[in-house]
Amino acid sequence: MALVRQVGSQPGLSRAALADVLQLTKSTVSMLVRELMDEGWLLESELLVTGEVGRRATPLHLDPRRLALLGADVGVDEARVVAVDLLGKVLDTRIVSYDDATDPASCLRLVALALVRLAKRLARPAGAEGDVAGGPRRVLGVGMGLHGAVDEALGVLRHAPHLGWRNVDVATQVSAHFAGSPLAELPLYMQNEANVAALGEFEFADQASADPLIYLSIGYGVGAGVLVNDRLLTGLRGFGGEVGHAVLQAGGPPCSCGRRGCADALIGLAALLQGERPSHPALERLFARVADGERSTCAAVDAAGRQLGILLNNLWAGFDPTAIVIGGPALQLGSAFTAPARRVLAEYADAALLAPPAIRTSHFGTQAVAIGAAALVRYRVTRPLDVQSMERSAGRRDMAGTLHGMMGA
Repeated sequence: MALVRQVGSQPGLSRAALADVLQLTKSTVSMLVRELMDEGWLLESELLVTGEVGRRATPLHLDPRRLALLGADVGVDEARVVAVDLLGKVLDTRIVSYDDATDPASCLRLVALALVRLAKRLARPAGAEGDVAGGPRRVLGVGMGLHGAVDEALGVLRHAPHLGWRNVDVATQVSAHFAGSPLAELPLYMQNEANVAALGEFEFADQASADPLIYLSIGYGVGAGVLVNDRLLTGLRGFGGEVGHAVLQAGGPPCSCGRRGCADALIGLAALLQGERPSHPALERLFARVADGERSTCAAVDAAGRQLGILLNNLWAGFDPTAIVIGGPALQLGSAFTAPARRVLAEYADAALLAPPAIRTSHFGTQAVAIGAAALVRYRVTRPLDVQSMERSAGRRDMAGTLHGMMGA
């Protein structure tokens, strides 16, 4: 997997170059490359003329033809499932409508069944009816992006405030629906939606070398995914990146978390809906009012944009990132929202006599979370030691909970 990660970050490396970078013998690298090519991870391209005496170098690349990654965005209003190749190109996608968004068991069942159907389509031979990916393709795993605080090691969604879900054992429920299907024995990973969207930018986007990287997700609420030194920062209990509850304004408007002046209450779309219940129709009405130039709505969006500029400055000061990527439904507000944020950030940068980080929007638009969930699979599968460490941590938490219960009894 070290070879896979290196070729992913530096496409076109030869076997000899890989041996130098990874400090392995050329014979070991050649053996591993053969195995990875047989398994569908790597492919060779045309020979390179290097000018050196001896065998010409053969560039290596990730193979987009034979393997697939599945991702699901378990959203507030609906879910989206995708299949992508190793380079993040979307092979197939489906929208899943919920029967009852307040019922996690019902929603997770629909998402799991959609993923199973996707896997079955990927297994069809090329040219067969329903073939969408030039198959058959082997699925490496399933990733899920959840809109709330996630304990990835235990597979539990701790709290999704905009869904009203608490302590949902997502891994157990989804795995039960995978039983007897092509996904039954495959790894299942899950993370907060902003974290997986950050991984999508990190693993698949053209600027994949940006590290540190922050993905700022702005929907009904605000969250962030933070990557530093190739590591996703999730915090002690999986709550890392919950910047929606960073206080931007002392004594500001009340937030759902109980604090006042949080980013959620000042920037999140729920705060701009003028008392309407968060929903797709409510968002469309908000976007229409901004497009029509309605004065009070535009003033509220401008104020939220300036608060976004303050949050961007705080993230810059806290992490000194190469880039901050902004994504989520709030981007549909356009420059009415982002221009004030950029102006505020520029003012802070001028005052500090420093160049601010690059601020850009997501490469993947509305599919950022679903594609990011698939990227979570590539990220975890190619870092098996990280997964083992995460599982040991989960075991310690399970044991602590058991001992606490025994002592209480």
